[in-house]
Amino acid sequence: MRVTPRDAWEAWEQAHLGPAAARAAVSRGRERPEPEDDLRTAFQRDRDRVIHAKAFRRLMHKTQVFIAPEGDHYRTRLTHTLEVSQIARTIARAARVNEDLTEAIAMAHDLGHPPFGHAGEETLDRLMAGWGGFRHFDQSLRVVERLEFRRRADGRMERGLN
Repeated sequence: MRVTPRDAWEAWEQAHLGPAAARAAVSRGRERPEPEDDLRTAFQRDRDRVIHAKAFRRLMHKTQVFIAPEGDHYRTRLTHTLEVSQIARTIARAARVNEDLTEAIAMAHDLGHPPFGHAGEETLDRLMAGWGGFRHFDQSLRVVERLEFRRRADGRMERGLN
């Protein structure tokens, strides 16, 4: 039997992660079935799909903190997300939980943020009060499940990152 790089990663997870850690080999699977990847685990594919998503690239145009709007210290949602991802990965390693899953979650956590920082979110929440309000974390889930599209291996476009 041929051992793939994915098999090696999954064996490493089994041997090195803590008892409470999620393991890619026994993930909950995909919303829509798709072939396994020989190179990457399910959680590595999740992380990669977030990084390649249009919503992730749009984070570079969304302000995180309004301090000085120019110069070396301009903060965007993208710079914030990269910092969160690095910190989350360090914590995951120390806690012996799945770094790839942790990184995927960290990379996706702000995909639903509107422009204009928290002021933008608060304004949308007020405007949407009659329809349940607006919460960026709910919108982040909508982005990865319904609003983003990805190209399948057969070339067809599919709704959601699956």
